[in-house]
Amino acid sequence: MGVAIDYQKLMTEVVYINLPGPSEPDPGMAGGELLHGFLAELHEAPDLAMREFVTHLCLRWNIHYRAKP
Repeated sequence: MGVAIDYQKLMTEVVYINLPGPSEPDPGMAGGELLHGFLAELHEAPDLAMREFVTHLCLRWNIHYRAKP
């Protein structure tokens, strides 16, 4: 006899980080804007291993980078 599998459907949302991000935080920035700038700066890091690690984590959380036209 098979075993019942329980699962939970999670609502997911895709977040896009526009590149290039803000270089310095402004006094009125919200938390999401600060995170946006932080992730954009990590994406431009000189260390390839760190960039790949951050990209891997972002993909797990449905965060995608996109360049501004």
